[in-house]
Formats: sequence, structure tokens, C-alpha cells
Amino acid sequence: MSDAIVRVEELGKAYRIAHTRNGAPYRTLREDLVKLPGRLLSTLRSRDSTVETFWALRDVSFEVKRGEVLGIIGRNGAGKSTLLKILSRITEPTEGKVDLYGRAGSLLEVGTGFHPELTGRENIFLNGTILGMSRLEVRTKFDEIVAFAGVEKFLDTPVKHYSSGMYVRLAFAVAAHLEPEILLVDEVLAVGDAEFQRKCLGKMEDVAREGRTILFVSHNLTAIVKLCGSAIWLESGHIRSIDMAERVVHSYLASGASGAAGRVVFEESDPSKDASVCNMELRNGQDEVASEFEVLSPIKVNVRFRCRRRFSNFRVDALVSNYDGIPVFSTTSRDYDSIPGNLGPGTYQAELLIPGQFLSPGDYYLGVNLCEVNVKNYDLRESVLRFRIVGSSYREERSLGFLVYPFSWKLTAVREDV
Repeated sequence: MSDAIVRVEELGKAYRIAHTRNGAPYRTLREDLVKLPGRLLSTLRSRDSTVETFWALRDVSFEVKRGEVLGIIGRNGAGKSTLLKILSRITEPTEGKVDLYGRAGSLLEVGTGFHPELTGRENIFLNGTILGMSRLEVRTKFDEIVAFAGVEKFLDTPVKHYSSGMYVRLAFAVAAHLEPEILLVDEVLAVGDAEFQRKCLGKMEDVAREGRTILFVSHNLTAIVKLCGSAIWLESGHIRSIDMAERVVHSYLASGASGAAGRVVFEESDPSKDASVCNMELRNGQDEVASEFEVLSPIKVNVRFRCRRRFSNFRVDALVSNYDGIPVFSTTSRDYDSIPGNLGPGTYQAELLIPGQFLSPGDYYLGVNLCEVNVKNYDLRESVLRFRIVGSSYREERSLGFLVYPFSWKLTAVREDV
């Protein structure tokens, strides 16, 4: 008998997407009711629109053994979150089947399973009940959950008043401490601060050591390699690769699927986003688009993005990682208040200058994120641009580490022996 705790067979999920013909604008239900009384049915069947079938997942099959930690990676829109929603029974598959041989706990979106009008204390018991725990079991773990989440002061406050960071801390604490046999975790951990993310990864390591099963979706490739024994690479709803996590991540980076060279333009696939990246490019010292830079040459990063509403604390983040997905350095547009966070609707271009004589020769990847500080990530583009630093007469041998910054040395003779 197989020891698989999760079995997925020929899974597929399709969505119907409406398109307008001849540029005809979308109409709201209110407009149809006001302008066309008595003709609502015929309006909804208008010839001005067509319907396309979009497969978010297709022919996905795999097994996860009891106690295994499986990472799921891929670009935005690859089908990662759709897969976890099907496994969590939030949405039904169009075809294929999923078998779970154990109690599953999931953390897919901030506040999933929480009632905004209830307090933190009440939601711990509510969410525990949803996960199939008895009141006694929840009570036994209650103090650990509260201590981990760090929300003692606000425990009897309705969670609708919580920040998104507090929300996700409490949600993760409940899901991780109530001992589900299968833990499903999506990229919501990006909402928390760096310290809390480390706590979450540490807790998932503890859960894995206890022999429970974890399915972990993340853009943090370093965390995938560290935490997961195996990984799945999803691309356009299909499985591109299943193997040891390190091999899958290496193939993902090496293929260029995670990064274009020099310049990339993004289709405006989701105009409902409050903020989205339009395009990104790298330019050399001669102001030319490039993907290869001499070690002494500066690199100018241009990020053009669009805001569709007013923000009071907006930020652009940038992360440079090496060929293996290990972070080299990160920076934000709010460093030293270089770019104001108060932005209105419109299109903007952020510029980042990486100085020459800074990065060691090698291959690197650049990713960006549009976010509102301590609120939400709006458009995460991980490892989008790849570039190469090549050596020069300045430095023939490759130094250890990622940086070649010219540090200052000084020699002073304390005593000279004669």
C-alpha cells in the first residue's frame, strides 16, 4: 500500500473569461438595469462579447508522501495558488481528482477562515473548529498560538481592526499550532516582517521534523531549497519538472523562465490591480539596454509602474540574487526617503543605480515588488531580469563572495625589529 498522503491525478481547472468585440466597453449590472429595463436577459447574451476557456491547471499529477515537504515554484500566473485552493477544497477541479489522507490546514490568503467582527480570541476557536479540532484541543494550544502571533494586547479586539501583518501572524499561528497532518502554505508570509518570516520558516521546519506534510508555495527560492526535500515547477498550468528541490530551482533559474535579459514588458493581464509593473530594463554606462556588464560599469535599473488609486505609503522593493537563488542584497525606494510614498493615480518610473566595482563577476537575477508598507504586496515579480558581471583587468581572479567593493586598508608599523 502506498504511503502517499496527497494524491493528485490528471487535475485540471478551467475558467471562463469574457472578452468584448470591437473594443465594446464592459457594462455594469446597474447600467443594464437603468438603461435597458425589461431587456436584461437579452443584454447579458449580447453579441458584443465572447467567452474564452482558460485552463489555469491541466494534466497535473503527483503524489506527496507522509512527512514530505514539497515546494511549488513558478512565475506569477503559473497555477500555484489555484492548485492549493483545490487541495484546500476552496474550489472544485474541472477535471481529475484529489485525494487527501489526513486533516489539512491551510493558509492561502490573509484572514482565510476568520470572521472580521469576532475578536482574535474568538477567531482562534472558530478557525480551530473549521480545521476539525475540538474545543479542548484548541484550549490546550491557545497560549502557544497567542505567544507566537504576538497579539496578546489585541486579543479581545475584533480582527477587522487588525493590520494585515497582525492578521497573517494570527492566521499562521493557528494553522501551524493546531497540528494538521497536511499544512498548505501560500506566499502570504510575504506580508509579515523579516523577523516574523524567520519565525514562520522555523516553525515549518519544526512541523516537518514532527513528520507532518507541508506543501509550500513561495517565490523565495532560498527558502524552498532550505525547507523542501522536493519541488514542483509549474509553468502555464502544467508541470515542467518534479525532482529534488535544489535541482528544480537550479533548472528554473538556468532556463531563463525566471528572468529575461536586459528588458521585459509585462502585459496588463489584471487591470483590477491597484498597482502593477509595466516594464523593467537594465542600462549600462552608455545608457544602452544590456544584460552583460563589466565589473567597473554601473548598472541603471528602470522600473515603470502604474498606480490606479492614491497611496500614502507606497514602496518599490528590489532584490538581487545569485544564480542559485541566494539573496545578495535588497533595497527599497523608501531608503533615505529617496522616493516619496504618497503617490496618486498615474504612471511612474523608478530608477535604481547599482554602482560599478560593487558586484563580483557572475550571473545574477533582479526581482521587484510593488507594495504598501505593512499593508499588502500588489505586484511581486521575482527574478525577472537576469544579468552577468564580467571581469576586467581591474581584477583577474574572482574574489570569494559576491562583492568586490574597494575597501580601504591601512598599514601602521607598531614596532620594527632590528
